[in-house]
Amino acid sequence: MTALSPIVEIEPPSAVEKQTELIREVQDGLRSRPRSLQPWMLYDERGSKLFEQITALPEYYPARIERSLLERYADSIVASACGRSQTLRIVELGAGSASKTCLLLAAAERMRVRVIYVPLDVSADALDMACRNIERAFPRVPVEPLVVNYVTTPPQFKAFAGSTLALYLGSSIGNFSPTESRTILRNLGSQLDEKDTVLLGTDLAKDEATMIQAYDDKAGVTAAFNLNLLNRLNRELNADFNLDGFKHCARWDPIQSRIEMHLESTRCQDVQVPAAGLEFHLGCGETIHTENSYKFTDETLSSLLLDSGFEIGTIWEDKHRWYQLTLSRKGAFDECV
Repeated sequence: MTALSPIVEIEPPSAVEKQTELIREVQDGLRSRPRSLQPWMLYDERGSKLFEQITALPEYYPARIERSLLERYADSIVASACGRSQTLRIVELGAGSASKTCLLLAAAERMRVRVIYVPLDVSADALDMACRNIERAFPRVPVEPLVVNYVTTPPQFKAFAGSTLALYLGSSIGNFSPTESRTILRNLGSQLDEKDTVLLGTDLAKDEATMIQAYDDKAGVTAAFNLNLLNRLNRELNADFNLDGFKHCARWDPIQSRIEMHLESTRCQDVQVPAAGLEFHLGCGETIHTENSYKFTDETLSSLLLDSGFEIGTIWEDKHRWYQLTLSRKGAFDECV
């Protein structure tokens, strides 16, 4: 690799744009029944840091297993993504800290593949952390960050002569409804050429106790992560949520095959959100639904990818079949030598 990494300048949406979007989503969610808030709201600066702590918890098996799979199969993944090209663009949706991405960049370095890294995230703070981590570990890898809500705004990629490997790790696709997940993957596919690849990390359905513990840890980090959303609304929209009146709640819905995260009101209370023009009453036991985490089967994952215009190529999973990495391509998949 010869190109030096450029100075990274992240240009997030303006404060007015961010607040306008936040107000619109808060109005829609808190006026609805049952009440809900969008999961992307969880990821302010503190929320992003708390999530990084969650991924290191003993109960949070998805991060641990996914990392072990990447450590074991990084060379195979990069080889399959490159084909005959010696230039690879790695595009990562929801990049977070990019700690697991380093495993793929290291594999590319071993294979003398030139790499450009394009991290995407709704949080400029998270992207800044990702860029700094990559620049420290791989100073010769050009980094082109993009702050975008890729659910509501399809990302726009520059034309690229080499191969593109799109990453969507951490079972982040499971945070969205089946309809939203298809939209995300179709939007992504619209920016890829035939034979470009997508590496998707998905959590598989398993026993309820194991899944619940992953979203309600003993140390209370996930609870703090969930409750921090109310802190954000207090700070940014001048709301008056009293955090002492709420508790974190994780539930398993076997019909929808998903873990649900809620903020449950522990008493009857009135809440005001002046910046959003809201004033409402919460009954004791009433919840605000903040996040879903869908758990997949072979059938539901295959259906998701095929309906989104991708064909499954290679699957890597742990011995217990708790977690899966799936490499897919647009159109027919030909094994790379």
